[in-house]
Amino acid sequence: MSIRYRHGVIGTAGLALLLALGACGGNAAPATTATGEASPTATTAAGGTLTVFAAASLRQTFGELGPKFEAAHPGVNVSFNFGGSSDLVAQLDQGAPGDVFASADENNMKKAVDAGIVTGTPTPFATNTLTIVTAPGNPKNVSDLKDLATKSAAGTTVVICAPPVPCGSATKKVEQASGVTIKAVSEEQSVTDVLGKVTSGQADAGLVYVTDATGAGDKVATVTFPESKDAVNIYPIAALKNATDAATAQAFVDFVTGPEGKTVLSEAGFGAP
Repeated sequence: MSIRYRHGVIGTAGLALLLALGACGGNAAPATTATGEASPTATTAAGGTLTVFAAASLRQTFGELGPKFEAAHPGVNVSFNFGGSSDLVAQLDQGAPGDVFASADENNMKKAVDAGIVTGTPTPFATNTLTIVTAPGNPKNVSDLKDLATKSAAGTTVVICAPPVPCGSATKKVEQASGVTIKAVSEEQSVTDVLGKVTSGQADAGLVYVTDATGAGDKVATVTFPESKDAVNIYPIAALKNATDAATAQAFVDFVTGPEGKTVLSEAGFGAP
């Protein structure tokens, strides 16, 4: 703290004030634990909140990892903003405050890197592939990817992700690999929106990630198709350059890419990067 004195003289009252200011100043030693290590609360983000921007397909797994991270870092509250990866990058590029970004593909993470949003090198932490979901019991008898094209022409309603979204980009890849063009009634901005259309009965079938189909349980029937191997999405994660607390942001990245994160992701159906 820098304090300038006029005439170079300070009285008794002034000295008392100076001492009081020094006691509460920003140069105080950080809080420590009984072992002498820095207290977790000493390195938490301002207000104790860590804001994570994450792809919609990570809602279930990150929803589980959040409380685990909080338990391991007392004083930290994890707040999530889930959505389509392309939308999240746009929000961050427009100045939305956040600490960590987890994308459902490398393309949107590259956009974030090129925009100067993230710090360091993003770390791949999971992979995912597409599968077909239908209403329980598969009443439209969808058996493969080609059926999504032929049956949609016959009245079966199919929904997919929009091309800018990672699941939409993957859909385009499997269409190209199979020579199939899906006539969708709508293109959604996130994979969870596609799943929601099917589970609510607004659509007969849709293309979603394997993990989303697994998380939906008996609300959907699943139809696998071999062309899915031609569109494997790699999920990267990185701390954001404007993170409120860089150490806490990196700690979350390390947690997701560490043993605890790998276990939760694997149980949800994600593949290793």
